[in-house]
Amino acid sequence: MNNKGKNFITIMVIIAISAVLLRVITVRVIERNTAQNKSSALGTIKLIATALENYAKDSKGLYPVSFQSLTETKPPYLDIDYITQSPVKGYTYSCSRLEPSGYNCSAAPTICKVTGSAAFTITTGALLVSEECDKKE
Repeated sequence: MNNKGKNFITIMVIIAISAVLLRVITVRVIERNTAQNKSSALGTIKLIATALENYAKDSKGLYPVSFQSLTETKPPYLDIDYITQSPVKGYTYSCSRLEPSGYNCSAAPTICKVTGSAAFTITTGALLVSEECDKKE
């Protein structure tokens, strides 16, 4: 085999090894970011529930009817309106039910298995439910 053939094979092997290493590194970075976003979302949804429960304690057992009630009081129950600021760190926050008798709020990954791996729902009384998301192509 001549030198040109050896050089070509050497280059192809280096490219193949580089591609495999790049894939492994990319997967690890995505997994780490997904785990960090999931942890942040869990903390945030608990923070939202705590704010809602504290508001109810201060309001004779009545929960707010809007998320702005938590951010516009002096002092505020929350510094950030997570609903209008969504997505935050790869998660979208929403409250499907926010009324004087209770609440139902959730945090879902913007892109399943890329920005987060679990969805969280918290309901009246700070009852938390976690569910792994399913990646649907």
